[in-house]
Amino acid sequence: MPLDQKAIIKQIDDVLGKCNSVASTEETSKAINLLLSAIQRLAPPDGVYINSAKRYEERFPQLNTMFLTLEPLRGILLALRSDYESGYMQSVVELVHADIFADFLEMADYLLEQGYKDPAAVVTGSVLEAHLRKLCDKNRIAVVKDDGKPKKADTLNAELAAAGIYSKLDHKNVTAWLDLRNKAAHGHYAEYTKEQVTLMVQAVRDFITRNSA
Repeated sequence: MPLDQKAIIKQIDDVLGKCNSVASTEETSKAINLLLSAIQRLAPPDGVYINSAKRYEERFPQLNTMFLTLEPLRGILLALRSDYESGYMQSVVELVHADIFADFLEMADYLLEQGYKDPAAVVTGSVLEAHLRKLCDKNRIAVVKDDGKPKKADTLNAELAAAGIYSKLDHKNVTAWLDLRNKAAHGHYAEYTKEQVTLMVQAVRDFITRNSA
């Protein structure tokens, strides 16, 4: 039976929609399960999509590191969606080897080379948010609110800049990068270009190098 690409893309969009605006640990866990289930259900058996998703699931099982799993899984599902939309199932993640996945920014570079700016933006944003949390830990800035819910990346950025951990210019740039990531994660693909994502990947790599955690 031929693949019903429109129905599959609709399923993927429904899952991605349910995984937006995740705030609590419980919501993060639910979103991860939804993403994993969709990847396992819709990706080719024993392919790179599924194997890569399993790697993230196994690598960050603890509650306090689940956010490191969420965005990469979203990126994998976005890549899978792109393949269905293009009518083939052999590019993007199928071309990304396990050793490239070990370096998230290298993965983003590779996705960009293949013409997939949206997953690249999501993955780069995930790397940036993870680094902001590490910078907060290093400088004894709380990464959760009084009610136990994780602070949003924009809040962490503001608090790091206010504490003088990095400059006002860096703060402004991080705000812009997070905004681009959010546009990608929420499906606003026409509001940014591949060139902007390319600059974002390069700039985030430089930012992380200059502000080590």
